[in-house]
Amino acid sequence: MLCYSLTMAQETRKLPVETSVEKTHEVTIKGKRVPYKSTAGTQPVWDDNGEPIASLFYTYYERTDITNKATRPLVISFNGGPGSASIWMHLAYTGPVLLNIDDEGYPVQPYGTRSNPHSILDVADIVYVDPVNTGYSRILNSETPRSTFFGINSDIKYLADWVNTFVTRQNRWASPKYLIGESYGTTRVAGLVSQLQNAHWMYFNGVILVSPTDMGIDRGGPVKMANYLPYYAATAWYHGQLPAELQSKDLDEILPEVEKYTIEKVLPAMVKGGSLSAQERDAIATQMSRYSGLSKEVILDHNLMVPTSFFWKELLRDEGMTVGRLDSRYKGFDRMEAGDRYDFDPALTSWNHAFAPAFNIYARNVLGFKSDLTYNLFGPVHPWDRSNENTGYDLGQAMRQNPYLHVMVQSGYFDGGTDFFNAKYSLWHIDPNGKMSDRLSFKGYRSGHMMYLRAEDLATSNEDIRQFIQKSMVAPNMPAKYK
Repeated sequence: MLCYSLTMAQETRKLPVETSVEKTHEVTIKGKRVPYKSTAGTQPVWDDNGEPIASLFYTYYERTDITNKATRPLVISFNGGPGSASIWMHLAYTGPVLLNIDDEGYPVQPYGTRSNPHSILDVADIVYVDPVNTGYSRILNSETPRSTFFGINSDIKYLADWVNTFVTRQNRWASPKYLIGESYGTTRVAGLVSQLQNAHWMYFNGVILVSPTDMGIDRGGPVKMANYLPYYAATAWYHGQLPAELQSKDLDEILPEVEKYTIEKVLPAMVKGGSLSAQERDAIATQMSRYSGLSKEVILDHNLMVPTSFFWKELLRDEGMTVGRLDSRYKGFDRMEAGDRYDFDPALTSWNHAFAPAFNIYARNVLGFKSDLTYNLFGPVHPWDRSNENTGYDLGQAMRQNPYLHVMVQSGYFDGGTDFFNAKYSLWHIDPNGKMSDRLSFKGYRSGHMMYLRAEDLATSNEDIRQFIQKSMVAPNMPAKYK
């Protein structure tokens, strides 16, 4: 009997190749009632012989009081990692429910969810997709090489095929379509829009890049290091570490000044390296100290190139505290105050605290999807092949090929993992000749990597997406051509 029970338990931990559970709900968004249907299910990934080799878990939300899907936008949502589930934007940003956190994004108990009055479900249907080994998604055929899934370009290839199948099955080819990705998810969707356009002939109206990575856009050495200064200034301002004359200013006044100084002074100084005179070096270090909250001495000790890992440890060292990587508003403390980097990211550990319990409750009790599998917030996807990364340039090419395609970047000023000024730099080089500036936009927020965890930014950032979708919708019979 014992052996029988163990065997049955093991069998229930296998992901169904295909399954779906539908439920009906409603939510009030911007004061108006929105009825909708949720579908939580799995859809396979096939090999070249049509055999299922993996299955992906997804959650699909459709507004039910709108029947004309041809004009109804569809948003396809991915998170990053690589190896991260779609839970983050699903339960805290664009979806119809929010996990229980306070207004600044910190966990509270009891764990659970509530309605999201800012969701974009009023203007678009949304599907959240968990790539292989994230969430409930799993490899089905153990003989399939891991390289089929785990790499920049293989990830894009199999997900493009999955999206093609999903759009076909849901009869959404006529719909205006959008991709949204966060963090490494921006690498993913930048590559996906090109792959879907060129290999599946599926064209998109928009791509939303939330806290974008560098997406393969060159920024070696001095460029990368110089670009951190505006983020250092924002974080130092938040923690009250700037000189009084700067601290008394609003962040919107400080950042343009620091960005200008970074481009015009810091970058050329770093390029000069050892040829920089002692007088020039001292002047640059003095001003960098004024903007960053770090001492001139430690900046000189690093030859002006202060790593982010050192900054997170050093900024509040005299208080015995560290600042977070993914959201530098968060503070923590280490076992020792000495050292060049923190022991852990206080932002990420705080978020894990809130998300995992909430989703497990929500999936089973609200979506009706029941499984004995562990929902992997972060799944085993290594080794990850990072070679031949060109997704940022591919996105620019897709925009040039498709006059309908718009791109919006959303960044938190206190994000030290994918900082906002490097995100701006990426936009400049997606469009190096400036001919697509009317289809590119940047939005900044006073929060971190997941800017939507802060209540004020949740409202603003969702409204920015809503406006982006409405702006990029095409009038009937408007030809896709350059004038």
